[in-house]
Amino acid sequence: MTRPPRHKAVRGSLVGLAVVLLAPLGLTATPASAGPAAVTSLGTTTTATTTTTTTASAGEAHPPAGERASKPYMGWSSYSMQTYVSNGAAWITADQIKAQSDAMHEKLQPYGYEYINVDAAWNGGTDDYGRPVPSTTLYPDGLQEVIDHVHANGQKFGLYGIPGITKALLDADLPVYGAPGCRTGDLAVQPLQQGDYWGIGHRIDFSNPCAQKYIDSIADLYAQWGVDFLKFDSVTPGSGISDLSLDARDDVKAWSQALARHGIWLELSWALDIRYADYWKQYANGWRIEWDVECYCPGEALTTWQNIARLFPKLAEWWRHGGPGGWNDLDSLNVGNGTMDGITRDERRAAATLWAVSAAPFYIGNDMTRLDSYGLELLTNREVIAVNQAGRPAQPLSTKTNRQVWFALNEDGTYTVALFNLGRTDANVEVKWADLGLDGAASVRDLWAEKNLGTFDSNFIGEVPTHGARLFRVAPQKNSKISVNDDDLRVSYDGAWKRNENFEVPAVSEPLEVAVTDSSSGATSDASGVRTIELNDNDPQIVYTGAWSRSTGRGLGDFEDDVHYTETNGDSFQYTFVGTGVDFVTETHSSQGDVDMYIDGEFKQTVSTYLAEGRGAQQVVYTISDLPNGSHTIRGVKRSGQFMLLDKLNVRQESLLNPSTVTFDKSAQADIPVEVARDPGELLGISQDGEALVAGADYTVDGRVVTIKKEFLAAQPVGDTALDFRFRGDYRDDVHYTTESGDAIEFTFRGTGIEWLTALSPDQGEADVYIDGRLVGRVDLSNDARVTARQAFAATGLKDTEHTLRIEKVSGDVLRNDMIRYTIK
Repeated sequence: MTRPPRHKAVRGSLVGLAVVLLAPLGLTATPASAGPAAVTSLGTTTTATTTTTTTASAGEAHPPAGERASKPYMGWSSYSMQTYVSNGAAWITADQIKAQSDAMHEKLQPYGYEYINVDAAWNGGTDDYGRPVPSTTLYPDGLQEVIDHVHANGQKFGLYGIPGITKALLDADLPVYGAPGCRTGDLAVQPLQQGDYWGIGHRIDFSNPCAQKYIDSIADLYAQWGVDFLKFDSVTPGSGISDLSLDARDDVKAWSQALARHGIWLELSWALDIRYADYWKQYANGWRIEWDVECYCPGEALTTWQNIARLFPKLAEWWRHGGPGGWNDLDSLNVGNGTMDGITRDERRAAATLWAVSAAPFYIGNDMTRLDSYGLELLTNREVIAVNQAGRPAQPLSTKTNRQVWFALNEDGTYTVALFNLGRTDANVEVKWADLGLDGAASVRDLWAEKNLGTFDSNFIGEVPTHGARLFRVAPQKNSKISVNDDDLRVSYDGAWKRNENFEVPAVSEPLEVAVTDSSSGATSDASGVRTIELNDNDPQIVYTGAWSRSTGRGLGDFEDDVHYTETNGDSFQYTFVGTGVDFVTETHSSQGDVDMYIDGEFKQTVSTYLAEGRGAQQVVYTISDLPNGSHTIRGVKRSGQFMLLDKLNVRQESLLNPSTVTFDKSAQADIPVEVARDPGELLGISQDGEALVAGADYTVDGRVVTIKKEFLAAQPVGDTALDFRFRGDYRDDVHYTTESGDAIEFTFRGTGIEWLTALSPDQGEADVYIDGRLVGRVDLSNDARVTARQAFAATGLKDTEHTLRIEKVSGDVLRNDMIRYTIK
């Protein structure tokens, strides 16, 4: 049976929030209209007294859990089981929650698991002040008895909510607790606006001071109960709607301020819009980056591999936003019981590895009373848990392959390295130390096997099963040099620093197309001067996430007579390129539907590939131009229709070569000059089919003119050939920059030497360099041309102890930070 995309309706039928009034509902896959239909009359339970606490300053930005959020939380959430069992929301009874708490206490708590979080449909009405009261059906002895049981086990307790206020509470016009003159009837934006994805509540008017007081009254009540955590769902922009027709940012800020008074953790859900990442980091302790991990397969499975695999491209966009105070949330880690997980043993380990290296909240969704031995092995490996709790989100070396290396540089100078095989066959995955930023040998420890593997000079190759993972600790050996990128968590910024925004220069390769002819024999060859690169759907650097297949020999006019296709909503393709524009080329047909298009993680638009009659081959259904000349990522996500197809991608690049196409006639031989648009010092080399040309013999460089020698060209056969010009870029193609004098960079390290490598350019001036608080020099970063990765400062002979490097902007329009490299003894 074809199910609706992501089962949005199911979540709608389970909502039971702080501000809205819903009776507990059974789990069903019926349309979302089931949610609002469940709104009932107001309850009249006894009002509880609320204690008073000190209020945080109005408008102050503070992720509310404070020091408790310095690490990702570990625990359990009820929602996966609510989708798995037939009685849905009725599963979260007092007996069940207490049983889960006891099972955690026995099996997982010694390893750091401590949160018991109850999801939607826990409440059964409101009190005389419009505050939620727990369901008496689910909790006949009161929810307080359950919370007390959880706390007695040494655990923390969490609840669930969504934005907005119901029409029933508006009509009831109840007084707001502790706020004389404030009433619930005055709290909504007028005219009424939808407040959440499902249309259960209406948008709250936070320009009315009573709105914040109302949220405060609920947060105070939760604090009195002993609530430690609030999952706040249906947050927009995100949750399937990012066009600002719904916008819950005011709700997030209000709840953050209210919960901060009590140190209650605020977790946002779901699929938050990355364009507002700074806002989420300002007010929350965690944020879901993707749709639900659950497959909505009652009695069959909790999740699928597809729902795990689609997290990789999302994390490639989000990883740098996680850190102490707020974390990228991947949803429940459902790896505890193979009979219900829905994924293989290798996939279970890959999922646990991804959650660990991403420093994602490490909470599971299985029935903890039924964990199997392998699940316990995965969930209680102390070395893997230590990786997660270190709070160092990993980044991919590249997403242009299904054999991916993810790594994080730890505070002690070691690396955490994960090898993932997202492909369909077992494979060897290689990690080169130089790609990590390590110059030197390193020892390797297998964290899952808890075994030292030895010391390796420059690389390590691991055997990784299909949909599997390996996890290692890589420790640099003596006298190694470690390169630290500008966006590493160990680099701190004082002032108004920003990242990239066209102040960066990416590394790039560009071909010089050479047509070798011989007019004496009549042989000629044509070379295209078009700077549009066509990538067929089978290009190995296009990453397909989900259940994709390839169809060849269709005879329907496809580019190179083949396409990739999928039938599963949520499946995606992704490609990272350097250029200024890109086209998504596909087939249009009645069997096709809508595709969501993203550029650099930002949703752009939904395009239709539907054609009522006939079939359109090689159709450009999405195009974008005028992008800054740099590194970009295009992603397409299937939204509807039976099929989604990818035929090819057209990438447009600015040429760094003038001309970009040349002709060499063997009968009239002459050197060929080519002018490069970058500083000649940025040219790393020229190659042909992977073989490097010899500088001085095969080519010469004089200023910006590169001359290809006729002796080299005469040795080439008649026909078309390409010479690959490679230009350096900023380290990992990014920089941090500031325009304010006095702004500074700080980096603390243990080592005997330190270097600062950054850009030189006409818009830069001077910077002061301090070591351990002492001014050691002023460096001039100006240059006639923009050049990358140049050593601006170096110090050697330092004592082998902890040091702090500080760099302050003195003059110039801009100061860029690119890379810091230090030497360990």
